[in-house]
Amino acid sequence: MKRPKKCLIVDDSKMIRRVATRILKDMNFEASEAENGKEALDLCKLEMPAAVLLDWRMPVMDGFGFLKALRQLPDGDKPVVIFCTAERSVERITEALQNGANEYIMKPFDSDIIESKFQLAGLI
Repeated sequence: MKRPKKCLIVDDSKMIRRVATRILKDMNFEASEAENGKEALDLCKLEMPAAVLLDWRMPVMDGFGFLKALRQLPDGDKPVVIFCTAERSVERITEALQNGANEYIMKPFDSDIIESKFQLAGLI
């Protein structure tokens, strides 16, 4: 049996992280969690995940700051980054995609939405 891919869930909401972790485990991903971009960056320096489910607005370091810093790391171009946000502005979403995000999911989300975005991004 092949090892599950790793997905880092970065969100300041414990509830969102818990829901996303359950969905990802059902999809045979190994999930780890961070509550802000700085914590997520530290985890990525230890072990680069296959995917990052990333919130936009967080304390300490927001999703955008994390994305820019991640892409500067060695192998930081490898993870598929999917913004998971309540942000509805087309300009902001376009800006995220132009700066290295691969996909985005609108909150609230469910397992079907995550699964379809992971398929689009080539993760499953």
